[in-house]
Amino acid sequence: MPQAILPHGINIEFDTMGDPKNPTLLWIMGFTAQMTAWPEEFLKMFVDQGFHVVRFDNRDCGLSYKHDGVMVETDKVTMQALMGDEVTIEVPYKLTDMAADAMGVLDHLGIEKAHIIGASMGGMIAQTVALEHPHRTLSLTSIMSVTGDLAYGSPTEEAMAALLAPPSPDRATYIEGAANWAVWCSKKYFDLDEAKARAAREFDRSFYPEGSHRQLAAIYASGDRSEKLRDLKVPTLVIHGRDDQLLTPSGGERTAELIPGSVLMYVADMGHDVPLPLWPLFVDAISSHVRRASK
Repeated sequence: MPQAILPHGINIEFDTMGDPKNPTLLWIMGFTAQMTAWPEEFLKMFVDQGFHVVRFDNRDCGLSYKHDGVMVETDKVTMQALMGDEVTIEVPYKLTDMAADAMGVLDHLGIEKAHIIGASMGGMIAQTVALEHPHRTLSLTSIMSVTGDLAYGSPTEEAMAALLAPPSPDRATYIEGAANWAVWCSKKYFDLDEAKARAAREFDRSFYPEGSHRQLAAIYASGDRSEKLRDLKVPTLVIHGRDDQLLTPSGGERTAELIPGSVLMYVADMGHDVPLPLWPLFVDAISSHVRRASK
């Protein structure tokens, strides 16, 4: 797959689908999730709707640049944030840098403006893109994400424990561990066989648990976007699952409450994932949103 070489030697793995002359949808994945977590079959449904699709691996994940060996005191960063203090611990990067990576991919492709779509941490990055690069953001879709205000969207203890549990470096054990994803996935639609197949694909493509510490530090060190979101003028769709245990529904509610004119779409039977049975719903909602924003 192609890579965009950004300033400071950062390389970002990406791929594209569809006609580049069509409106571009830039898809940003979440914490430790590779771009392939946006399934190719899912994105092709948007290509069929007449869109050009771009997805990429965030830094410290997948096949993009990895800050190998760079230490970060993630526990101290997290503690300062949870105490309500400004984070003073040095971190290798923040969400603003990850948002700049996204813009670097567009620069590499010669794309001036795009519709920005992000899920979970990817939603946080997408919000940051809209705030810091509004002239390049045609619309924002924030999926199962939060504003950075820790009073909203807090994960359940069980979901947080499952997310942060050290993954096994043994391939077979890692694949079996996909059963733990059921904690945050949509209860009605969770498919263990598919989860294991995805785990196998992810492990084979890039197993890099070290990056999780730096990504988590970036989230907490970036702080609260609430006041800035109050002034955001980008057309925004907020999607959140009613059964989300990892970033609970109040996170989506608060995001929509803060962004002027935004639309909140609550999805029944949806957890912290985008299961196949809900794909038609997502395709319809997001396609309609970006078309409205383009008028």
